[in-house]
Amino acid sequence: REAVVRATVEAAAKRVPVVAGVASTSTSDAVEQALAYQRLGADGILAILEAYFPLSESQVESYFRAIADAVDIPVVLYTNPQFQRSDLSLDVIARLAEHPRIRFIKDASTNTGRLLSIINRCGDKLGVFSASAHIPAAVMMIGGVGWMAGPACLIPGQSVALFQHCRAGRWAEAMVLQRRLWRVNEAFARFNLAGCIKAGLELQGYDVGDPVQPQSPLSAADREHVARILSDLDATG
Repeated sequence: REAVVRATVEAAAKRVPVVAGVASTSTSDAVEQALAYQRLGADGILAILEAYFPLSESQVESYFRAIADAVDIPVVLYTNPQFQRSDLSLDVIARLAEHPRIRFIKDASTNTGRLLSIINRCGDKLGVFSASAHIPAAVMMIGGVGWMAGPACLIPGQSVALFQHCRAGRWAEAMVLQRRLWRVNEAFARFNLAGCIKAGLELQGYDVGDPVQPQSPLSAADREHVARILSDLDATG
């Protein structure tokens, strides 16, 4: 994992921020990861909680707080209740938003109303990022600051254009582009997420290999489906 962060930091060369993902079932391991990535030059930490067993709200809160206490760079909370056993409640989010280094949250709940609740309660302290489970332009319209999502790996230029439309309040143009780009999100929801990213990058000329097992590469038919989408969006290599 450190090799990936090191390579990303070197490639970015401070042109854009690098936010390194920390994920663990152990608080001490998560803290060690965060400190290591900070030493490597990461500009921020995306904190993910993995859990095999149910955790209380106080245990969930202490995990994220320990990471933020340990580092000197901004921390992004990540919540994905579809895949994580322990979610961040609105009350826990509000308390964590008071921490000086917890500056953002990436939410993959699919519940855009929940995002508005977070913004209403913590908007002056916590910037809200959409994940691919939400419509990015809609999240920006209600006060979000952007999105962190797999589809943007395949359509970075178009994603930047969408962001710029939203930031400028050009909502009509934003929604025209958003409707076109949503086909990529639909493919991610339909197929294996890692397989989509790997196939899409290879179609664009990046030799990234297959997903790490037990995830598998896309079938030939699924790969062709992704290729057609990218071609229609002028996003092939």
